[in-house]
This record gives sequence, C-alpha cells and structure tokens, in this order.
Amino acid sequence: MTPDLLFVYGTLMRGFDHPMAKLLAGNAEFLGPAQCSGRLYLVKHYPGLVVSDDPADIVHGELFRLREREAMLREFDMYEACGEGFPPPTEYVREMLKVTLADGSAREAWTYLYNWPVTELPRIASGKFLER
Repeated sequence: MTPDLLFVYGTLMRGFDHPMAKLLAGNAEFLGPAQCSGRLYLVKHYPGLVVSDDPADIVHGELFRLREREAMLREFDMYEACGEGFPPPTEYVREMLKVTLADGSAREAWTYLYNWPVTELPRIASGKFLER
C-alpha cells in the first residue's frame, strides 16, 4: 500500500496564502509539525529541500494524512511539475522520506525533493521557510 502521508516545508504549509496550501488543508488531516534531515534552499519565492546525512541539517515542516491519496498526489505532482508527462530532469521529484514528529516518533512520508543544482542558491540555514 502506498503511504498516505505528505511532508511539506514551503508553500503548501498551513497558513500560507496559496491555492494549493488551501487544497491540502481541505483534503488532509494535519498531524503536526515534523522535521527531516536535509538542507533548505531558496529557489525563487519558494524553497527546495535536498536530503543531507549531516544530523545538524534539519528542515522543519508539517505532516499531513491525505484523504483520497492518489487524487491528491496527482494534483501535487502537477503543481510541482514532476512525474508522468514531465520530461526529466524535473525541478522536483516525489520521494519517500523519514520524518520525525514533535513527540519523537518517526514516519515515512512523501515529500518533494529539489532535483536541480543548488550551488548558486542561497541556503535557508534555519531550515524554516516561513522564518527566512
């Protein structure tokens, strides 16, 4: 079975004034704040997450349980312009990632990883997009 959890760290987070954030909020259960190992970069007006093995590299976000998982993942794949129908290399790829909730429990969740070079992008050192 495909997991129905989605970890978001940027424009899809609650309180962000974006139509796709509102779509997520209306079609998913908010499970709480979560974090993952990674580095966050400012791409334009949105962030990109790159996985990191360094335990000091933490990205803060939110975890949701999707209702109508397949339909919602298709919507978010279209928004992130990745998956079927988009020529590689796409800017983002949807992959499974280990995330940790505030209570210390770990889950596997879908997220969108940045898939292009980050050498010229400014890093969001705090790992918190909304506090950049």
